[in-house]
Amino acid sequence: MSEAKIIDGKLFAEGLRARVAADVSNLKKNHNITPGLAVVLVGDDAASQVYVKNKGEQTKACAMNSYTFRLPASASEDELLNKVDELNNDDAVHGILVQLPLPAHMNADKVINAINPAKDVDGFHVINSGLLATGQDAMVPCTPLGCLMLIKDVLGNDLSGKRALVLGRSNIVGKPMAQLLLKESCTVTIAHSRTLDLAAECARADILVAAVGRPEMVKADWVKPGACVIDVGINRIPAPEKGEGKTRLVGDVDFADVKSVAGFITPVPGGVGPMTIAVLLANTVSAAKRIHNIAS
Repeated sequence: MSEAKIIDGKLFAEGLRARVAADVSNLKKNHNITPGLAVVLVGDDAASQVYVKNKGEQTKACAMNSYTFRLPASASEDELLNKVDELNNDDAVHGILVQLPLPAHMNADKVINAINPAKDVDGFHVINSGLLATGQDAMVPCTPLGCLMLIKDVLGNDLSGKRALVLGRSNIVGKPMAQLLLKESCTVTIAHSRTLDLAAECARADILVAAVGRPEMVKADWVKPGACVIDVGINRIPAPEKGEGKTRLVGDVDFADVKSVAGFITPVPGGVGPMTIAVLLANTVSAAKRIHNIAS
């Protein structure tokens, strides 16, 4: 059997951003509307600062308005809630994202649920989660929606009847990913650390989405020959071959092992990762259209 086809998330994300930019241009030209994305960063977490910077740059590259608000780690929860309320009532802002994680003294669920669901471009609000679970139109979390786009790009739009297994049950990836696949009429299993005979469960799947946060956990004998494998994991592990103290990024899937069995596979980096911000931009445009009652 030949090696798996590599799913190029970076290339797909480039195309998606181009479509977003075209959509933004049409909104400006035909409706005099410029979609606006507001990102709120609390504290000085290094990774979060990089994510927020990238989001701002890509938002501007698509000719949308980008607003970044920074609060110190010592800010109170009420200060953050007041900022969210301010953005809820700002007509220039169509999408609101509060960068996670938040400082320990803040309740992330309370903050997320304070965002206007119509502007919740992360798709984490309990109302959007409920709408997705009941098959209604919702703002969908960016990473799972990006995964679905990649799956459809290689398997086609009709996924009905396929066995899908989601490895991981987080509210951010696992659960919404399962809901999206269920909506596509897949037969869906959610597996996790307590699943009995996990490898056998994974090996039944035509579509395997790994989002468990354990480096290179999924091996070749866990994968059905020809399956579509989507690796959401981003793990940094030691790389002594690069020098003392050096590290490298790997996914939840043992890429070198699994690519000899799978039909399609995403690499890490360069697979799912680039999709997340691109889908965030698409969600912001969708939010702007819904807020202004413009057909998508």
